[in-house]
Amino acid sequence: MTATSTPTAAAPPSSRVRRRRSLIVLGTVAALLAGYATWTNLRPLNLSASIEMEATPDQVWKVLTDLPAYAQWNPFIISSSGRVQEGATLRNVMRDADGETTFTPTVLEATPGREFRWVGKVAPGGVFTGEHRFVIEPIGSGRVRLTQSEKFTGVLVPFFADKLNDKTLPQFHAMNRALAQRVATTNP
Repeated sequence: MTATSTPTAAAPPSSRVRRRRSLIVLGTVAALLAGYATWTNLRPLNLSASIEMEATPDQVWKVLTDLPAYAQWNPFIISSSGRVQEGATLRNVMRDADGETTFTPTVLEATPGREFRWVGKVAPGGVFTGEHRFVIEPIGSGRVRLTQSEKFTGVLVPFFADKLNDKTLPQFHAMNRALAQRVATTNP
């Protein structure tokens, strides 16, 4: 006598097994996203441009913090308003090769003759943050170095790194040159 077997369909996984698999998948995705977000915040993109000029720190500070006058000389931040004091919100209009962008950063530091720094964020939760900084350093009798820099962090930064290097960094240089020219013409 020959025994034959009839194929039986595999039993569908129970709802508990499906739920467990779903939780494992969701947990893995969450861990990967958290790891990526941490990585983008621990490895910021830094842009920096410096210029030396014949001036005092106070002369540079006066031009740098005269926000209403930006429209007259600044090719990068073409309009700025607000108070130059810690905790204040500024309203800046920036121009680069792609056009104009308005942003409202918060002033983190405003030390006369030394440092002006703000932070701007696009969306909450570490999506895209830029901490912009101007540092004025005396380098000799009647000479200073102005360094304009920005540290970008957030999950979108890697996608914009080339644009920031190619289009934003040249604007830092242009603003620095224009600021040095403005200082020279307002403080003969």
